[in-house]
Amino acid sequence: MRFTKMQGAGNDYVYINCFEEKIDDPHTLSKRISDRHFGVGSDGLVLIMPSDTCDFRMRMFNADGSEAQMCGNASRCVGKYVYDHGMTDKKEISLETKSGVKKLKLFVEKGRVSRVCVDMGVPRFEPALIPVLIEGDAVIDEPVVVGDELFRITCVSMGNPHAVIFLSDITGDDLHRIGAMIENHPLFPERTNVEFVQVLSPQELRMRVWERGAGETLACGTGACASLVAAVANGLADRKATLRLLGGDLEIEWDSISGHLFMTGPAETVFEGDFYMKA
Repeated sequence: MRFTKMQGAGNDYVYINCFEEKIDDPHTLSKRISDRHFGVGSDGLVLIMPSDTCDFRMRMFNADGSEAQMCGNASRCVGKYVYDHGMTDKKEISLETKSGVKKLKLFVEKGRVSRVCVDMGVPRFEPALIPVLIEGDAVIDEPVVVGDELFRITCVSMGNPHAVIFLSDITGDDLHRIGAMIENHPLFPERTNVEFVQVLSPQELRMRVWERGAGETLACGTGACASLVAAVANGLADRKATLRLLGGDLEIEWDSISGHLFMTGPAETVFEGDFYMKA
């Protein structure tokens, strides 16, 4: 089976061209191929597929085999893959995902895609749509006890669930422990992604992410969008800012007219190869 390893701001996935390959059990394949010791090594698996309604379709699976609704960094890499491999000559394409249709704008340099802007859609605050088991119209700066500690969380759906926490310092090792506890907290019936955000200025945020089903990753596109939205909702940031993640920077803009979020960032091919599934 032919694969391509790609990364966007350090968020790395294994990509399979399902126009050419047939994948019967992507859940098991994702666990095996994502293993950084016995597999290729990645944050998960992405399938690039035909679509009846869009230019292309994306399915993505976390390193634990669970299927996710959406990944902003992965969608940028899909845009690069299909253009660089001659599957399209369009510089604006539509991508079908489990969280709806995403519009991608490709920036091409010397015949290759270097950056991609993704229309990430409209964020949702309604608890039932996230989902989070807290009453009210929105969960903004909500006190939540995790273990014996109190955190204030803001919850956002970007087609997948996010719990954003603002801290004065996000360098501590204990964020792994806290992230795992919040991901699996009873308040989140489908688990959640967790973002830890340090506000450097209204136009600059530093972020670390604990991804549902993957643990800490170097970047998360939907998480960066959720973090900006949460910062705006809490009066901490402007509607356009640079998100500084462990794997690189993402430019996020929350349009005040359409309500859509636009994420721009890099997409890079790491290497290609063949993977053989063992019985």
